[in-house]
Amino acid sequence: MADSAAAAPTKAPPQGVHAALPHDSAARHVAGSAVYIDDMPEPAGLLHVAFGLSERAHARITRMDLSAVRAAPGVVLVISAEDIPGENDVSPVIHDDRLFADGEVYCVGQSLFAVAATSLAAARAAAAKAVVDYEDLPAAIDIAAARAMDLKMEASQRMARGDAQAALAASPRRVQGKFAIGGQDHFYLEGQIALATPREEGDVHVWSSTQHPTEVQHLIARVLGKPDHCVTVEVRRMGGGFGGKETQASLFAATAALVAVKTGRPAKARPDRDEDMVMTGKRHDFEALYDVGFDGEGRLTGLSLALSSRCGATTDLSPAINDRAMFHADNAYFLPAVEILSHRFRTHTVSNTAFRGFGGPQGMLAIERIMDAVAAELGLDPLEVRRRNLYGGDGRNLTPYHQVVEDNVAPQLIEELAASCDYAARRREIEAFNRASTVLKKGIALTPVKFGVSFTTTHLNQAGALIHLYADGSIMLNHGGTEMGQGLNTKVAQIVAQAFQVDIARVKITSTVTDKVPNTSATAASSGADLNGMAALNAAETIKARLVDFAAAKWGVAQADVAFTPDGVRVGGQTLAFEAFVRQAYLARISLSATGFYATPKIHYDRATHTGRPFYYFAYGAACSEVLIDTLTGEMKVTRADILHDVGKSLNPALDLGQIEGGFIQGMGWLTTEELVFDAQGRLRTHAPSTYKIPTCGDRPAQLDVRLWKAGRNVEATVHRSKAVGEPPLMLAISVHSAITHAVASVGDHKVFPDLDAPATPEAILMACEDVRRRARDV
Repeated sequence: MADSAAAAPTKAPPQGVHAALPHDSAARHVAGSAVYIDDMPEPAGLLHVAFGLSERAHARITRMDLSAVRAAPGVVLVISAEDIPGENDVSPVIHDDRLFADGEVYCVGQSLFAVAATSLAAARAAAAKAVVDYEDLPAAIDIAAARAMDLKMEASQRMARGDAQAALAASPRRVQGKFAIGGQDHFYLEGQIALATPREEGDVHVWSSTQHPTEVQHLIARVLGKPDHCVTVEVRRMGGGFGGKETQASLFAATAALVAVKTGRPAKARPDRDEDMVMTGKRHDFEALYDVGFDGEGRLTGLSLALSSRCGATTDLSPAINDRAMFHADNAYFLPAVEILSHRFRTHTVSNTAFRGFGGPQGMLAIERIMDAVAAELGLDPLEVRRRNLYGGDGRNLTPYHQVVEDNVAPQLIEELAASCDYAARRREIEAFNRASTVLKKGIALTPVKFGVSFTTTHLNQAGALIHLYADGSIMLNHGGTEMGQGLNTKVAQIVAQAFQVDIARVKITSTVTDKVPNTSATAASSGADLNGMAALNAAETIKARLVDFAAAKWGVAQADVAFTPDGVRVGGQTLAFEAFVRQAYLARISLSATGFYATPKIHYDRATHTGRPFYYFAYGAACSEVLIDTLTGEMKVTRADILHDVGKSLNPALDLGQIEGGFIQGMGWLTTEELVFDAQGRLRTHAPSTYKIPTCGDRPAQLDVRLWKAGRNVEATVHRSKAVGEPPLMLAISVHSAITHAVASVGDHKVFPDLDAPATPEAILMACEDVRRRARDV
């Protein structure tokens, strides 16, 4: 695809690309008038669905008596595995996610059956009447137990370049360490929900809060035992997704659809917050074990890194997520000789799933922790160690998976941010503060981000779009991406408005629906605007080409003399109002509708050898965070954060700034306050806002400076030379964890490197401070 920015007219409409426009639903969000699925008027005869859930982590079901459930007031239908007409499966890839348990349960919260009743209260009351007897089986709740039982999701994977063991043996200095990385709940504001309406001949229409309408369509059809064309899935907006609705919306949508088809009545499945958190997967928690060699200046010479993850009970997307953790274990650094091992453990807990960053944050945190450890061993500023290990020229531009880094701007970003936030002077001031303060300690860290953009499963890098240009000059836009609050629809509408050189008010954004654009990929991997924006541009250019041919023939001018401008369509020496021109084309029987398609070029990947070019390009950023900790209580506050992020030529600076700030805060929550706790029986104990703490407005740094890198421009021909901004900013928050590490280390006068797992909760910080005091006395 040609560089669309270069081809655009010099004078652009004020509301095309690069304009800082508000989200298309912003006013409705604030006013509370944006319609989500649970806001829709409930159709007559609506049935409400509740689930019966497993109370065991791993057990054989010896008896399930649902007679009292069926006899409960208001109950219309009770369904379990034996009532499924098609396949009992709602998995994205490997057929191992059952809609309802069949003889055996593999985690607490697994769905056993569903109740459809005339009210939600009646359905929940009925579900509680089930009598289920179990015969407990051996259960692995955490990584250690799964390792002891040798429960692997798939064979361990190895990614390598060079001879890491030989390099380690020859290294002047060497450090080993390990640490744990906790999971994270998506905590989307709108929970999982689906509303199904039966149609003729057993067909069904389903409103679903999903990031992947096509996959939900296919899985509903699989459960019903029908072709895909019998199922239509529609999404107007989600109240957040973050990856939690990429695969795991299917269970709720398929259940609602099954009830609707069996009863001939509409059905809604909407778990409450506790049920949602218990039933759905999280970010994978990891353990990292490293052995790193380096020279006296902190330049890495060899690295052996082992990553172990808790995948949960079923496969879901764990292979790809763990692969991406390996991909991002280099972050922005050249590793001369490296071996990365990835162990994917099956546990009897809810199946973990996609989460913003898709494994990348865990891999990236590992290497940043290593940089801090190397700096501590040498008594150097960690930023200086990071600078010395960045990708660069002279052969230092090859990743562990053998992709050449051709667009490296990390050094420039780091230097610009370090200067603008006055990093060096502030670090000196913090060291002086810490020497004088016995209780309160400060920390500071500046860390980079290099994040690969593309689905690492190559065939997913495709998108479609549909544009109708009506006779009055108004435009209807539909594409395969989903809107979950990130502003994708606004960006794609801006791209279409720019193409036709019209005001964005002419462009109507419509629901994502599978009967308009088929076979779409999930809105994930930060690729929503890249893929769908380019597909929409393709559709717009197809219509424009027809219109140019029409104008040239009708008015007897050369095609080069027809141009779309903000003032209208210029044909030779005259300019026609856009709507008048379009009506002329309609009267001349010119097709004013077109589909568009886009497939990302250049990418390829061989998973067997873990080599290739999985990413079209890289997005970069840097963040400097400053924290204050109380060494007597472990309390922590992020007092300041400065962020400089590369979004290429921003499609919409306002939306991009919002994504960067939101991603940083969400990453900060993952690394500081959001702690998932499972008990020995595999029950999630942090399943509500009362026990699970996401960041609030009070946790936002008092001083937060977020800037887009003005020099940014994608070297690849993305839509208008923009870069993805959905996932990369989350990893900027790694600077917070490194800053906390700096503050805790000061308790022992930096004589020892703190053992500080993630999340760095107040309890974890307090224990780390005590441990540092004890170990520093022994040095």
